[in-house]
Amino acid sequence: MYRSLDPSHIVKTIERLQQRIDTRFPGAGLGRVCGELLATAHKSSAQAAKLAQRNWPLRISVGAILALGLAAQIAAAKFLHLERFEASIGLLESLEAAVNLLILFGGAAWFLLTLEERLKRQRALDALHELRSLAHVIDMHQLTKDPTALVHERAPPRAMTAFQLTRYLDYCAEMLALIGKLAALYAERVRDPVVIEAVTEIENLTTGLARKIWQKVSLIGELEEGKRAQL
Repeated sequence: MYRSLDPSHIVKTIERLQQRIDTRFPGAGLGRVCGELLATAHKSSAQAAKLAQRNWPLRISVGAILALGLAAQIAAAKFLHLERFEASIGLLESLEAAVNLLILFGGAAWFLLTLEERLKRQRALDALHELRSLAHVIDMHQLTKDPTALVHERAPPRAMTAFQLTRYLDYCAEMLALIGKLAALYAERVRDPVVIEAVTEIENLTTGLARKIWQKVSLIGELEEGKRAQL
């Protein structure tokens, strides 16, 4: 029960986060970004669950094609009548044709047997690319939030207080962490090395971006302590 991520809990967490953002910063662009994250979470939950299911129509079709191909191989072998040939050029040509047919059939069989896996991989990678793009959008929102503007008189004016700026950055960090959890859903449902590697890259990306945010939060705390020490 507690050994895998529950998509519904992730969605509920994002819903609560959006409510907090809209309450603290009504009309802010960050709230709309969180709304996009919520829509992506609903989509990712459904898509990850679908990718975990077996594609029976595709499997039945592949099985039927392979059975027909195997029957064609047997028919071709009978048509060649290798037992009638003596050790001659005709026998060598027939054997070469038989080997070529087996190689082609093996390649086609491998292509069909891995088709479902490759389709799922591509869908997962497309979804992960969307999550990666959303992480960069969140990073752009926190990029202009400079803590030094709280103390420098010549810095561009900011409407946020130190507390509000801390909350804003905190919300950005939470959204990045939730993107990492959404990406992990695909790693749990699709046990593909390429997908797992892509998920790991997104988790490293969001962790790195969140680390920059927490550095800003720490700087805000230091600046506030310096202000209090001067009083």
